[in-house]
Amino acid sequence: MPAGVPGPCDGYLLGVRVTMLLCDAAQVADGKLYILGGGWSLVGPDPMPSAVALKIDVDWTEAGSPHHWELYLVDEDGQSVLVDTPEGPRPLEVRGDFEVGRPGTVPEGSPIDVALAVNFGPLPLPAGRRFTWRLTIDGESAPDWMLSFSTREPRDLLDAGQGEEE
Repeated sequence: MPAGVPGPCDGYLLGVRVTMLLCDAAQVADGKLYILGGGWSLVGPDPMPSAVALKIDVDWTEAGSPHHWELYLVDEDGQSVLVDTPEGPRPLEVRGDFEVGRPGTVPEGSPIDVALAVNFGPLPLPAGRRFTWRLTIDGESAPDWMLSFSTREPRDLLDAGQGEEE
């Protein structure tokens, strides 16, 4: 591999490196991520809004190349989580495209960052389960391009089990 070109051990796959964070809400303004209530892995039991904040570092050599991303939610068995839509149940997926240019103010060879905020309304997810957001870019993924979280059991079920004698 030529000098200066990141390889797989440098954390880049397809010329991109991704940082992901679960949060209550996220927004992109002036190329920066604004995150509210970030870094959780336990939610509920009631449905609540949530977001996935993404910071994608694109290698200098990838500037000018279009990329397609997909973010989808799966359950603990790896099955797509379905949501009701006017067309019937559909997998919970979000997708988009990005392409970066080479800013004149960024030193040659530097990664170029892209910020994405994907917000969701309250999701009616079953209690006591594990879910994972998985990201692909150009059909590829990496082990750290996923975020897992669990849903709490309803409080009344937890409280009912605490007062029992054995």
